[in-house]
Amino acid sequence: MTESGVGATRRRVVGALASASALAATGMGTALAQPARPGPPSTITTPPRSFAPDAPPTTYFTDPDVLSVDPSFDAYAQPNSAIQRLWTGALWMEGPAWNAQGRYLLWSDIPNNRQLRWIEDNGRVSVFRAPSNNSNGNTFDFQGRQISCEHLTRRVVRYELDGSVTVLADTFEGKRLNSPNDAVAHPDGSVWFTDPPYGGQLYEGAPDAAGGPSNGGGRLNPRLGQAAGIGAARRELPTNVYRLDPSGRLDRVLTEEQVPDPNGLAFSPDYKRLYVASTGKGPGDTGSGGKSDIHVFDVGADNRLSNGTVFSDCVVDGVKCGPDGLRCDVDGNLWASSNAGRAVGYNGVTVWNPQGKLIGRIRLPEVCGNLCFGGPKRNRLFMAGSQSLYAVFVNTQGAGPG
Repeated sequence: MTESGVGATRRRVVGALASASALAATGMGTALAQPARPGPPSTITTPPRSFAPDAPPTTYFTDPDVLSVDPSFDAYAQPNSAIQRLWTGALWMEGPAWNAQGRYLLWSDIPNNRQLRWIEDNGRVSVFRAPSNNSNGNTFDFQGRQISCEHLTRRVVRYELDGSVTVLADTFEGKRLNSPNDAVAHPDGSVWFTDPPYGGQLYEGAPDAAGGPSNGGGRLNPRLGQAAGIGAARRELPTNVYRLDPSGRLDRVLTEEQVPDPNGLAFSPDYKRLYVASTGKGPGDTGSGGKSDIHVFDVGADNRLSNGTVFSDCVVDGVKCGPDGLRCDVDGNLWASSNAGRAVGYNGVTVWNPQGKLIGRIRLPEVCGNLCFGGPKRNRLFMAGSQSLYAVFVNTQGAGPG
């Protein structure tokens, strides 16, 4: 090869390398070489933050992941308060509830079949109750008694002040409940709760007996790993919302046609409105299931619900922020947990004013299943992420106990 030929070849190689470098710098080379779909983002803020106990500070006035969508939310974002990860190590967390007298937070780790407790004075987390019958939602009534919704036993129970347990509801019109999910107490002594089918699965309870909606083929054995007597029930009822009267009478207040797959629920501060989250299709559902939206109803003097409307479709920036747990503050704003799946920056909490306008968001690095207000002044928002417990102080108070 002549010297000129060698030079030409050398120039072509250098040129090719330069082009490859340019493509790599713009990301085009990687896209061409690896056409695979990119994974979800792994950070929330820029620069990336860490939620570890020894992480560097993130809050220089307000937390960068507490977002005011509307200026009205500025009044509720507490300056100099950072989102903290208090604990991690669960499989799937739900049902946080604050005990004002004991100054502790309890919640459910459903697949691990236990309830956990975080004590405020030293931040210690311990097992509060195990087994918990795969409990989901928890709350405290106006007498300070704990109420729990149990997936495995398909019932709602109350833990009395003397340590005994009272079964509040396990059947309706002679048929077993599905898997009570969330409960709220009313000042008149009643307990309102939702009954979707999510406990009828291996991970969070027990499937139906063979032939039931969540075990139609009978291939699953619902008795495996369970105590004697568990695994014989099958789904018999639609997904309803119930009111348990202090007399013990159980009334259906919402039907599946009104709110399919009802999940979280909350009263307005004056108890004249009831908010109900409708989630997605559950195990054994034959209909379309919920649309991951929030419904609201007027509560009459006779405890009948009327004027039901869709309060929010929970779509933010084109992203579906599926609601679950709901709580109101004393001004009537609705704080809703957000499950946006792989759209990481939209997981956490959405905040809506009483007219249904989005005013604020709290971003977490994992899906948020449920939330509650707590702390001695009830001005701390506790958020049950998928595996972790988070908290942030806010400039308002939660309405109602638990």
